[in-house]
Amino acid sequence: MLVHLIRHPRPVTPTSTCYGRTDVELAPEAVAQLGELARSLRAQLPQDVAVFTSPLRRCARLAGLLHPSPIVDTRLTELHFGAWELRAWDDVPREQLDAWAADPLDYRMPGGESVADMRERVRSFLDERAACGDTRIALVTHAGVMKIALGLARRVQDAEWMAWRFEHGSLHVLEWPRSSDGA
Repeated sequence: MLVHLIRHPRPVTPTSTCYGRTDVELAPEAVAQLGELARSLRAQLPQDVAVFTSPLRRCARLAGLLHPSPIVDTRLTELHFGAWELRAWDDVPREQLDAWAADPLDYRMPGGESVADMRERVRSFLDERAACGDTRIALVTHAGVMKIALGLARRVQDAEWMAWRFEHGSLHVLEWPRSSDGA
């Protein structure tokens, strides 16, 4: 299955703020460029591609311009940072950040989820779509979801995919195996 991963446009939230699953608005300049971004992305997508989106406005707004009926799936949301949501990174307790750095895959943010939890929901979504016989899909989603999907598809070490960066509004394509074991 060919998967087109699209990162949402830039949100209004400052880069120094943790905003994972919080439903923040798009930045004014991103709103002004939304039509142009959608036209550019549509030109790069297969004509009959099914579009799936995170329910968060920063994704759903773009998805609605890419397809008249995008399919919302909560498994495509960003990492739930729990008590860290909408806090400046500098205000997150140092001992919690250190615990996350020591175990980036399995550390669960207070009131949130672990990256391993997120990885399982992303894998579940992709395996389900492949099992349904989808051949081409587009996902309007978040950097965390994109990292995980590409990391799983390319079978790279966790430290490698965790370090990847994606520009807002960027498009990346991967081939998803029929199942998580590559069969």
